[in-house]
Amino acid sequence: MKVKQVATNKKVKIKSLPKKRIKKETDLQQSEMETLIDFGIALNKQKELLAKVLRFHKADKKSLEKAVKDRTKQFEQKNIELKRANKKLDFKKKEKEKRAAELVIANKELIFQNKEKEKRAAELSVANTELAFQNNEKEKRAAELVIANKELIFQNKEKEKRAAELIVANTELAFQNNEKENRAAELSVANTELAFQNNEKEKRAAELSVANTELAFQNNEKENRAAELVIANKELIFQNKEKEKRAAELIVANTELAFQNNEKEKRAAELIVANTELAFQNNEKENRAAELIVANTELAFQNNEKEKRAAELSVANQDLTSFTYISSHDLQEPLRKIQNFATILLTEEKENLSDTGKGYFERMMVTAARMQNLIEDLLTYSRTKGGDVVFELTDLNLLAQEVTKDLEDSIHKKKATIEVNLDTIKVIPFQFRQLIQNLVGNSLKFAKYDIAPVIKIKSKISKGSKLNNKYLTQKNEYCHITYTDNGIGFDPQYNERIFEVFQRLNSAQAYHGTGIGLAICKRIVENHKGIITATGELGIGARFDIYISAE
Repeated sequence: MKVKQVATNKKVKIKSLPKKRIKKETDLQQSEMETLIDFGIALNKQKELLAKVLRFHKADKKSLEKAVKDRTKQFEQKNIELKRANKKLDFKKKEKEKRAAELVIANKELIFQNKEKEKRAAELSVANTELAFQNNEKEKRAAELVIANKELIFQNKEKEKRAAELIVANTELAFQNNEKENRAAELSVANTELAFQNNEKEKRAAELSVANTELAFQNNEKENRAAELVIANKELIFQNKEKEKRAAELIVANTELAFQNNEKEKRAAELIVANTELAFQNNEKENRAAELIVANTELAFQNNEKEKRAAELSVANQDLTSFTYISSHDLQEPLRKIQNFATILLTEEKENLSDTGKGYFERMMVTAARMQNLIEDLLTYSRTKGGDVVFELTDLNLLAQEVTKDLEDSIHKKKATIEVNLDTIKVIPFQFRQLIQNLVGNSLKFAKYDIAPVIKIKSKISKGSKLNNKYLTQKNEYCHITYTDNGIGFDPQYNERIFEVFQRLNSAQAYHGTGIGLAICKRIVENHKGIITATGELGIGARFDIYISAE
């Protein structure tokens, strides 16, 4: 309507305007009309497009809502997976912290061990210094002994001079009665000097004995220098023997000199005989004193050696106790962790692992179990040596029945037959039970696939002379236990090697085990002061002969 009014007004004005201007105004109106028409067409197109969009949104509203719901579910699933990943990351962080703490403890232990090594090195240096000082003392004592021997030789020469003077005095007996008294006085003085010298020798011998005792005590304190000290003691004993020989030679020389003086001094026979007897008795006393000192020294050395061996045995027992604790706790704890982590991964991450990864984890668990069995067998092997054990009168049939009950499942699975006929003897019950269990377990493990195992365990008490074994005492009585099976057997060339630790005659894939079972059997028999032998044939079976004292 407005457009029409505008057009009407313009028409009114056109009448009063020039033609050129009218033409311009007409062109302008025409262009404005075209613009308005184009704007209307564009507006209609936009209305149609908007209508199409509204129809499209109405048609796809359901699919859009469904897409939104699906997207929301995916977002929730991602949140759940993210929470799981955060839990795993927290668990890994805790494990890393544990490992860091264990590493700190290990570093502390390593530092402590290094300090202990430095202390031991310092003690070793001190021991070497003391040993050098003792060697110097020995050399001084040897030098003093050489000087004493020279003095003794000089005194013997003096005695010879006095004997010569005494011969001269005897030839001039009538003139020298007064001289005899002087010579007797001189001889008394000489005897006094000899006694004094003997006392000095005894003092030197006592000092040498004290030095040897101190040296033996120090040797007990210094285990690392024990070998060198033993060599030094042997040299000292050799020197003592040389001294004894020299003393014996000196006694013989003095005896010969006394005999010659007796022949030459016929006129002073009684005095010379008395002096000779006195000198002989003094020499005998010195020899007995020297022998007593040597005997006491040897006895003290032997006692010190016994104490040393007892101390070494105590240290060995302590080391064995420490090894047992470490093996039972520190070595098995990492294996248990490995098994636990592998089990967790196989159960919780089973879907995320490939078949190859699962196979690796299963093989890792089998390897860890084999390592754990090896540690337990090593512990059993170490515990069977020494310790406080008591021999008890035991019915071996009852021990065999306990073993069959423990191995009942394996015996039933293999359809095995066990025949037992044993005696009652004095044994260490828990060790002998382990012996029977290892032998029976071995036979069940190495049984044939197509033949049921047959195990026979029998015993008989006989004299050593009736048993075909050269290591047995002929007069003593022994309990001879024979153990046989019908398994796969073994080559006779391995009759001795079969008892060695970790000795395996078959592949680990075919027959599981650690190779320690028969070594444990041998050690148990040795603890009973007995003998065990093995004989076998491939494809026929194995036989074990055990000889235990029945007295």
